[in-house]
Amino acid sequence: MARLQTISEEEIQEMSSSLQSRVVTEVVAQVQGMLGQLSSTTLDIAVTGESGSGKSSFINAFRGIAEDDPGAARTGVTETTQEIIPYAHPSVPTVRLWDLPGIGTPTFQPEQYLQDVGLAKYDFFIIVASERFRECHVTLASCVAQAGKRFYFVRNKVDNDLEASARRRGRLGFSEEAILREMRADCEAGLRRIGEGQPRVFLLSSFQPHRFDFPLLHETLERELEGHKRHVFLLALPSLTTAALEKKQQALAGSVWQTAMASCLTAATPGGAVHSSVPMLMRELQSYQRSFGLDTKSLLRLANMTGKSYQELYGEVRSTSGRELCVQSVEGMLSQAALGQQVLVGLLESQVPVLGIIVSGGVSFIASYSLLKSAIRDLREDAERVLRRALDGAGVESKDPQEDISDPGYFYGD
Repeated sequence: MARLQTISEEEIQEMSSSLQSRVVTEVVAQVQGMLGQLSSTTLDIAVTGESGSGKSSFINAFRGIAEDDPGAARTGVTETTQEIIPYAHPSVPTVRLWDLPGIGTPTFQPEQYLQDVGLAKYDFFIIVASERFRECHVTLASCVAQAGKRFYFVRNKVDNDLEASARRRGRLGFSEEAILREMRADCEAGLRRIGEGQPRVFLLSSFQPHRFDFPLLHETLERELEGHKRHVFLLALPSLTTAALEKKQQALAGSVWQTAMASCLTAATPGGAVHSSVPMLMRELQSYQRSFGLDTKSLLRLANMTGKSYQELYGEVRSTSGRELCVQSVEGMLSQAALGQQVLVGLLESQVPVLGIIVSGGVSFIASYSLLKSAIRDLREDAERVLRRALDGAGVESKDPQEDISDPGYFYGD
């Protein structure tokens, strides 16, 4: 009978080390896969409407850029869109608005039009109109609905209509609320002809996105989008209201554990190093800055839109995570986050055993998690101060900036 071979302590340690390495490698792949899904999710929005309705101005307002920005959609008093042109969001490039050729000409055929523009590749349609509701809007909306795509009807340039009505009726006989109610009723009555239930109509001005129904349009899209598409949409919202900033904070908080885990596991994989997690954290913090509109390009766009100087707006950015980032500043924030957190390490190791490998490798998951979570809170506060400065306090709701984000639990995903 063969004798059983005795396994030495060194061999046991070697097998244990090999097993741990494989576990970490597999977890790294899974976590990076989750993050990859978030970063690669696309949202394609088709913007169509009759010539001169302000499609391009709407696209610029939706993306939060001025019309003289180098990346702005071309605008003009005549139809400027003769072909399909995609415009990526300046901070979230996987969110694209597609400026489609104008409709409403005598030869307009909606079925052929939708086929020519590639109906299937868009997540939903926004039909832009101005001045009055027309038959071509009913026809196009009906064809979009029959094809199984959602659409939202935007009545643009209501500021111009209100001003014209005030001149005609005189200031004493003018009621903004009544005029808006009439516009909405006219559009809803036309859209009911296609049997779509309660029509979704939004009255807005592309040059005053903080007024009228622009915020309501954002809220509706957020509510009706799902999963990763909702996430990228929230990050693309213009940072023009405290409500938008709060939603961005919540959206970013939902993936903090994944980023913290990925950065620590990267350092714990074979061949990894402790300092290898810092560049990943720095890239994530820079993406947070863009999401809150605090990077240089975003602040310059906001300054251009509001007439404030860049220096004036940048002066409201006070947190370390909101300022220019470098390896040294991120290392400093990581070290600071680690202070006072050691008492939690044992608890985390007991609930997520693989964290023991990470901690023993010299990188604390809880420090990375704490850094990112604090940065989101600080950047939201910076963004609120910038917003108040940009709008001089007009129309900005008061909200406690110290309100914390909800904890995602024990890091097992949403």
